[in-house]
Amino acid sequence: MNLNPFSDKDLKAIATKGMDVQEVLRQLKILHRGAKSVRLSRPACAGDGIVQIHPDEKERLVSLHEQAAEGGRMLKFVPASGVASRMFKDWYSWYQQGTVGSAEPVVKFLENIIKFPFYEDLKKAMALKGEDTERCIRERKYGDILEFILTSRGLNYNWLPKALLKFHIYPDKTRTALEEHLVEAALYVRDAQNVCRIHFTVSEEHESKFRDYLSQTQGYFEKRFGVKYERGITTQHPSTDTIAVDMENKPIRDRSGKLMFWPGGHGALLKNLNDIDGDILFIKNIDNIVPDRLKDITVLYKKILGGYLVRLQEEIFYHLKLLSEKRVDDELLSRVVHFCQRKLFLFFPDPFWNDSISNRKKVVFRMLNRPIRVCGMVKNEGEPGGGPFWVKEDDTQSLQIVEQTQLDLHSKEQKDIWKSSTKRVTFRCWSCRDFGTDRWHTGILFLWKSPLKLLIPSRRLTICCGNPTCHSRSYKKWKR
Repeated sequence: MNLNPFSDKDLKAIATKGMDVQEVLRQLKILHRGAKSVRLSRPACAGDGIVQIHPDEKERLVSLHEQAAEGGRMLKFVPASGVASRMFKDWYSWYQQGTVGSAEPVVKFLENIIKFPFYEDLKKAMALKGEDTERCIRERKYGDILEFILTSRGLNYNWLPKALLKFHIYPDKTRTALEEHLVEAALYVRDAQNVCRIHFTVSEEHESKFRDYLSQTQGYFEKRFGVKYERGITTQHPSTDTIAVDMENKPIRDRSGKLMFWPGGHGALLKNLNDIDGDILFIKNIDNIVPDRLKDITVLYKKILGGYLVRLQEEIFYHLKLLSEKRVDDELLSRVVHFCQRKLFLFFPDPFWNDSISNRKKVVFRMLNRPIRVCGMVKNEGEPGGGPFWVKEDDTQSLQIVEQTQLDLHSKEQKDIWKSSTKRVTFRCWSCRDFGTDRWHTGILFLWKSPLKLLIPSRRLTICCGNPTCHSRSYKKWKR
């Protein structure tokens, strides 16, 4: 494989995106050899990476959350760049092939289409083109109906961002996914001045459409809930894109010969987080929403999650203060290490215990002084999504949220461990306040791609606490 296949024109295009050619070459190398698989040790469970919240604690944790929210510490962060094409992939394929009438799932959907929140919009779009929706349903002209749902002739749902799709029906109006997030923000990130801070990341292609829609709808929800939205909208940084390659791992080019790139995954949003002010962030994907009848339980566990994070942050800062202000002897260091093991499930490898007290202090301080991520967990009922596992790496192990695609699926042992997990992640909350400073920022997130991680199953609330996550570190790296 040619490890430097770029012309001078390519190098300029890469620089225009804010990328370094060495980063693109690194991507090509990874694509050529394949990503390193994660090695699972065991699933996290209650008492071993997962903490269950006692019912008696809930009221206090909700109070802690509300106090922090009133102080303006909360921000809702919504990755909203995803388009709906994957949701309608099969329908679009059947529409293009002209086989809609023989596709049972589509037929069943269209026979019940009147129950869907976008039905009235569909009727209006078809009427503008002289088509009668009810007649098309009676005459089973399903291809015509799908055309108006999926293409620019009508609603264009196959190409719209998921944020702008109608999701739920209410007596007074229908709501898009975007609007449901505005409602949620009013319910759990409102401050004492009734300001709700919410930030969306969107694709550059749909940014203007997104801004226009938000401007049209924001006032309605501000009036209804008595709030003022302090909103931010950013596009994913082009510098986080990944080069597109063909089946032979050669860079793909468009018709003009220009290199093509794919947007990076959610991890690439660290750059967006780095550009906003925030202390405690609630991160929730744009399509992870529920109707009003289910919001009470959602909001309750969001507040319990936030309260647990606030309390844990206070405890971590207390121990960091001990390490930074007092003369640290073996007894004090042992107390801090015990806290790390008991509350955070931090793992300390053999070399740690044989090291000098100054090195051990430095390692413990670094392990504590980083962002904290608390994740809500629900029972695994076979739905897609990451799950909590202990992962092996070098001389340590770490608690991580692992996706199935990260595993070596040729290994029966790894597949069996994956299948034995009983939990999956449903929502996440981040603390981004650096110890020792009053400035609230997320810059530390970009420095620490390995946050302290906690997992809490909702309904029977549990918290998964973690040590070096995402990419665990060997003991030698923690000493650097």
